[in-house]
Amino acid sequence: MRMPQPPSTPVFTPTPDPLTPQRDITSEHFRPGDKVVVLKGAADGRLWGDPMRVVAPSWHAPTEQPGWRLRNPSGGTQSYVTAHPRYLVHLSRHCPDCLIHLRAMEDTFLPTFADSDKIVDCGWYTVNALNYLIHAADKRSGR
Repeated sequence: MRMPQPPSTPVFTPTPDPLTPQRDITSEHFRPGDKVVVLKGAADGRLWGDPMRVVAPSWHAPTEQPGWRLRNPSGGTQSYVTAHPRYLVHLSRHCPDCLIHLRAMEDTFLPTFADSDKIVDCGWYTVNALNYLIHAADKRSGR
């Protein structure tokens, strides 16, 4: 599974994501070295996101649950972030749980942006000052 990378600055189009916050997946689903993607939006009729590599277990303080420290191979201002496992989709292996989540995300969001020729950032995630990746629904719920 290969996610397209946006070649330019995406258009910010806030779009609620009710699927990811309800995803029931634990940190044991992933392991160090796994390649994952954090889905961020749509481009060219497909979902796109930031590819990352799982580095080490880490506490995800915003949700008060076990998470993973991730490395963004493209670097930038946040080369490393800590994320909850429900935010992650495997790229390095085709596991049923991740494929089901990916398909649900595609079915839910791609029709909305089917006619768009723009790269769309749906605003699902922010990174706080302590480098925690936080889903918009977790942020609003006070997690």
